[in-house]
Amino acid sequence: MMHVTFLDHSGFLVELPGLTLLFDWWKGDLPPLPSGPLLVFASHRHPDHFDPRIFALDDGQRDVRFLLGKGIHLTDRNRKKWGLSEKAAADCRVLSGGESASPLPGVTVEALPSTDEGVAFLVTAEGRTVFHAGDLNWWHWEGEDPVWNRNMEADFRRYAEPLRGRKIDLAMLPLDPRLGEDGFRGPQYFLELADIRRFLPMHQWGNFNFTNQFLSCYTSFTSRTVYVNRVGQVFTFEEEADT
Repeated sequence: MMHVTFLDHSGFLVELPGLTLLFDWWKGDLPPLPSGPLLVFASHRHPDHFDPRIFALDDGQRDVRFLLGKGIHLTDRNRKKWGLSEKAAADCRVLSGGESASPLPGVTVEALPSTDEGVAFLVTAEGRTVFHAGDLNWWHWEGEDPVWNRNMEADFRRYAEPLRGRKIDLAMLPLDPRLGEDGFRGPQYFLELADIRRFLPMHQWGNFNFTNQFLSCYTSFTSRTVYVNRVGQVFTFEEEADT
């Protein structure tokens, strides 16, 4: 069983039976956290994905590890500014695209490059696979230089390639209404590339109806799409993990 709380924007709390995953929390209230191990992810340094207050979660109440995208610099100056203790800094791992880590026994984290900054995270734990795209997306902007848009497409396809055919139990993917219908490109590609069981839209800037617009064009994805439409929304997925 998985419990998922939408915190806001691209922030999610994913609770597995023995492990909790916190992704890109910068806004919204955290519910009470389980007492078990906690992995805290920040895909990149943009303020709508990273807030240094995450480091205060290492309060001695549980085993906490931090996985940060490239570009979040743990310099002495930043550590002092963020109030980051030496212990908390030692529990941080900064990942570049193509790197992986095993922060806890039985847990694997793979980092994919991003088409913006930092990385996307693919987490395998307790027989489940969870993907948080961060800002890895097909950012096609109307009015942008066509060469820029073509390069963006090529980079996106290349960076997403490790997901081809992968079974993913839960995928949090940008569905950004600022792009108009071009915002459908990224989720469509991800959903066709990988075997995604549940797709949770994110990065919608409060325009949750954009999910309906997406599904009106791609009705075949309806059964796999979870309607995220309010901050604090909680979902429970009861399917058993594969063995």
